[in-house]
Amino acid sequence: MELPAIVSLLALLEYMFFAFRVGMSRSKYGVPAPAVSGNPEWERIFRVQQNTLEQLIIFLPALWVFSTYVSPAIGAGVGMLFVIGRPIYYRSYVSNPESRTVGFVLGFLANVVLVLGGIGGAVRSLL
Repeated sequence: MELPAIVSLLALLEYMFFAFRVGMSRSKYGVPAPAVSGNPEWERIFRVQQNTLEQLIIFLPALWVFSTYVSPAIGAGVGMLFVIGRPIYYRSYVSNPESRTVGFVLGFLANVVLVLGGIGGAVRSLL
């Protein structure tokens, strides 16, 4: 289960980077804490961090269930699509929110595969 652990920790490091960027960007764009609105560029950086948090709630348990009941190696491989998709989402969303599709789709598809595969694997194991 080392591979899913590594992928999980990479996803968390990525999230920590996004959260750090939000904090560092507050002064650059003049958005004092605890405000969650202000400069449009800062709001996009903040939305990427918030969206990543929302997706992690699905991603992490799904990765571990899939890896437990289907395959750790396949789970880690699918999980890497999520990890690769998030920086693509970040760069595209911050520069032009309408161009975020590729990064979003990579993460979304990874989550769908992990959730559905995890359900299938757990049901198969139960039966």
